[in-house]
Amino acid sequence: MTRTNNWSVSIASDQNNLALSKEQKAFNSLIKQIDKRRKRLGAWETMASAFQQQYVNDLLPLEQTSTALQIQMVHCLDRAYGQKGLTQAERRKTAAVIVDWARDLIDEEESLKTIYNKYNPIDYDSETATEVDDMKSMLEAMLGVNLGDDLDISSPEDLLQHAQAHIEQQQVKAEAETTAREARRAARKKSPKQLAAEARAHEEQAQISLSIREVYRKLASALHPDREADPQERDRKTKLMQRVNAAYTKNNLLQLLELQLELEHIDQHSINGISENRLKHYNKVLKEQVRELDQEILHVEATFRHTYGIGSFEELSPDIALRNLAIEIKNFRQNIRVLERDLVAFEDIKNVKCWLKTFKLASARSISFV
Repeated sequence: MTRTNNWSVSIASDQNNLALSKEQKAFNSLIKQIDKRRKRLGAWETMASAFQQQYVNDLLPLEQTSTALQIQMVHCLDRAYGQKGLTQAERRKTAAVIVDWARDLIDEEESLKTIYNKYNPIDYDSETATEVDDMKSMLEAMLGVNLGDDLDISSPEDLLQHAQAHIEQQQVKAEAETTAREARRAARKKSPKQLAAEARAHEEQAQISLSIREVYRKLASALHPDREADPQERDRKTKLMQRVNAAYTKNNLLQLLELQLELEHIDQHSINGISENRLKHYNKVLKEQVRELDQEILHVEATFRHTYGIGSFEELSPDIALRNLAIEIKNFRQNIRVLERDLVAFEDIKNVKCWLKTFKLASARSISFV
């Protein structure tokens, strides 16, 4: 991740209050954009550590406890179904709850499949196979591909993984074809206009590289550890040189300029005096840094979503992630208390009847009869 510090690089108006030039304004704007993205990455880094700790220490144990209690509830309702005192309508409701709960819990306890099949008109394996076939047909129609008929797929999740792998293979093939076309196009004889444009681009890139290299050389010359006799000062310069090398390797112009400020190799007057031509080169480098930081932020967010199963359409930020985690932990604790209380109460069939009068299937797991 990009390192941040308190050394602020920006161009200030001079004492004559002359307006900043277009390149100077662009330079300051890009510095602000980079700083904003650095702070966002820093927030993600800080949040991710706290989130993982709470997720592992608090949420996962609660999920496991909740799952175990839900499995007990399925068995409890299965026993209640066979008791005297329930009307036919109440038995139908009980069966519907059992099917709804057991369907989601079979992966956690295989024995629930027997209970599921007891109350559902179609057995679990046949129902899953039909669901997979229907989803396969839908995916083939949507993606315009043939996923094959010899698939050994036992769940919708397996099918989605297979479809994703198939799409990735198609993307690799398409990219290879594009690369081949571009190679053939590049091999053709270029016009004088194309050659001149390439030459200008190469020259501009060379000037940009030279601008960064000059900053690096000045820092390297001043910090070279081998020239320092004092052990402590040599150690300090070695660490600083490591930072300089890391920034130069990443083409991180802003960090090199910040190091110059930190080491007092340049001052505000020097920054204000950067030539227009040099600023053009600097701004191109800074724009690339903004793009790279944007890509890094997207990668961090995408990795976080994948790790914790957060949908791509759900709003997400470091603050939102921690807030939603706290809400989820609170809800699990509340539902666990309800499940524990109901498991005790449901030993009396009268309490089951009371609960069935108020329950709604979509939210049955979180409703207490009390």
